[in-house]
Amino acid sequence: MATVLRNKSFQRNLFFSIVSIFILFAVCFGIYQHQREKVYKIDILNTRLQMFNYKTMRSLGEQGILCDSTFLAYTKAHSIEGMRVTVIDTNGKVLQDSDDNKIDSLSNHLKRHEVQKALIHGSGYDIKRTSETTHETYFYSATKFKNLIIRTAVPYSTELTEFLQTDYSYIYYTIFLTFLLVIVLYWNTSRISRHIEHLREFAIKAENGEKLDHELERRLPNDELGDISHTIITLYWKLRHSEEDKARIKRQLTQNAAHELKTPAMSIHGYIESILDNPNMPSEKRQYFLERCFAQSERMNRLLMNMAQLTRLDEMPMILSQPAKQVTHVDIVPIIKNVLEDTALQLDEKGIQHEVELPEKLMISSPLSDPEETLYSIFRNLVDNAIFYATGASLIRISFKDGEFSFSDNGIGVSPKHLPYLFERFYRVDKGRSRKMGGTGLGLAIVKNAVAAHGGTITAHTTPGGGLTFKFTFPS
Repeated sequence: MATVLRNKSFQRNLFFSIVSIFILFAVCFGIYQHQREKVYKIDILNTRLQMFNYKTMRSLGEQGILCDSTFLAYTKAHSIEGMRVTVIDTNGKVLQDSDDNKIDSLSNHLKRHEVQKALIHGSGYDIKRTSETTHETYFYSATKFKNLIIRTAVPYSTELTEFLQTDYSYIYYTIFLTFLLVIVLYWNTSRISRHIEHLREFAIKAENGEKLDHELERRLPNDELGDISHTIITLYWKLRHSEEDKARIKRQLTQNAAHELKTPAMSIHGYIESILDNPNMPSEKRQYFLERCFAQSERMNRLLMNMAQLTRLDEMPMILSQPAKQVTHVDIVPIIKNVLEDTALQLDEKGIQHEVELPEKLMISSPLSDPEETLYSIFRNLVDNAIFYATGASLIRISFKDGEFSFSDNGIGVSPKHLPYLFERFYRVDKGRSRKMGGTGLGLAIVKNAVAAHGGTITAHTTPGGGLTFKFTFPS
């Protein structure tokens, strides 16, 4: 019920906000249109009176206008009913008036609004002013000529009032459009609200862990709102699958780690139990059992150290995302030489030679504050992998060309189907044989994470002619 009420509140707020904006616009438009039409009709009336003034001057001339009989005869013949024509000089003195023969009794018209406008702009008008002489309300329009001002006035009769009134048909048209818009807006806001309600229903079910289906996606509209909803739902499914995959991988890693640790732990337990149960055991056999215990403890120690190193590498992306990280430049050539020196005895035991094609100095930009250990682990684990698993290998080759490192061996290699999984933790091509070799199954995972910690990528390929090749890059 609360969800429905919130949804209705959203629809109501959206609907009334849009309608309010449109009504405000319609009111402003009505006021503007009313004023515009009023000015338009006043301009029409003023233009007609101005034309009469010009026609009077053109027909009579200045001398004819100043002649009483000529002026009165012309205005009587050409003016409409109630029209009053006044001739004023530039000082405001009334020279002629079609409705008043007592010219001398009329006051000075210099301060009249329309006269002032005519003196400044050549023409002017005044709306709805009461005459001091006739006490009637007139519309005045004055035109300035060379030495005279002709002013025409028409009374506010019923016809003139109706002419100047605004045509309100546009108001009815605006009201009709507003009514249609309200209907369309209500339909659209209801539609938007309905789809948001579907999306909210999906979100609530997802939050409560209820069973979800794809029925909601089929009810979404085929428009921008539907696209956004589809994107949100798709992101949810991806996130859910990602979380499920993370949980599965975590569970799998826990099982693998437990299995890997169980083997050396059970061996150590068995050897120590045999020693304790047989106090008269020959010293040679006891020494052998202790050596086996030490070997298994070393294996367990390597496994724990590798897991700890992977944990640190997993945390590096979060550390590197923090601002103001400092770039460290390190020469990788001495690091590779150290790796080969540390593994020289093991390589000799396996009969494996090494070739190195590197420049005398090769600087690597690392975002880590102390990158030597991590870079060392990359090449050490690659060499160890070749020693333990590259059956039949007689040569490993380390080279750098066109910004890319290459580490290859000439052993029997692996089947192409295994290549995508070599960097997974605890993945073994031959599980039984790998454990007998003493490997932890984490070496290549450490290599991949260490390369990624430096912003690089690594891939595995079969070596032409046999063997395995790893190619990886570091950002310059």
